[in-house]
Amino acid sequence: MESLWLILLLYLALGAFAGVMAGLLGVGGGLIIVPVLAWIFRGQQMADTVIMHVAIGTSLATIVLTSISSVRAHHGRGAVLWPVFWRLTPGIVLGAWLGAVVADALPSIVLGKVFAVFVLAMAAQMSFGAKPAPQRELPGRPGMWAAGGVIGAISAIVGIGGGSLTVPFLTWCNIAIRQAVATSAACGLPIALAGTLGFIVIGLGNPDLPAWSLGYVYGPALVGIAVVSMLSAPLGAKLAHTLPTGTLKKVFAVFLALVGIEMLLW
Repeated sequence: MESLWLILLLYLALGAFAGVMAGLLGVGGGLIIVPVLAWIFRGQQMADTVIMHVAIGTSLATIVLTSISSVRAHHGRGAVLWPVFWRLTPGIVLGAWLGAVVADALPSIVLGKVFAVFVLAMAAQMSFGAKPAPQRELPGRPGMWAAGGVIGAISAIVGIGGGSLTVPFLTWCNIAIRQAVATSAACGLPIALAGTLGFIVIGLGNPDLPAWSLGYVYGPALVGIAVVSMLSAPLGAKLAHTLPTGTLKKVFAVFLALVGIEMLLW
């Protein structure tokens, strides 16, 4: 019984940390949730064959809930470019479904290495502040569908809301950063919805899944993380106006780099 309470407290703490970091630094919760969940699941002695799949599927499910409040906030400020959102969404949905299929086909250990490489790339981007210079306007419908497909597929494979991919793409297309962030937040919802549904359907019937799982989504972790992260994200946004976020980003980048290296060595 004590171990169950400890695990629940870990889920709540993870939700609080992910929410604060998302509000403070604008990073997707998946970069934090996936590796920590994988670590917790190992402690719960979950089957090695499904640890990464469940961590990613559960991460996407938490993003569904937390992104709803984020979209409402950005929409209330009139910052979401809804025409851009609708042009990206078909590709995002198809890409996220494809990403779920690809993730299911990969062994859990390989999926962990893919996530580790992605995390290391994000750590480098945050450390050096690399941003694509605006070069062009948004592409036509085929280009937007293709961009959405790539964003959706990669996001579903690694369990993130796609902000680290969508924002650079939109700013490269000369979208103002405020509108790019807001539109990216809106795009996180279809990414998470399609990815979650994909991980649920594909994971159904897997004999290695623990109790209280719906496909590759683990219910207790979903509830514990999502509820607290929704409450803690506004605190992070408030702290963003008082703390040196540039320094914090570099510290967080070091944390991500350590996580990525550890996962490469698993």
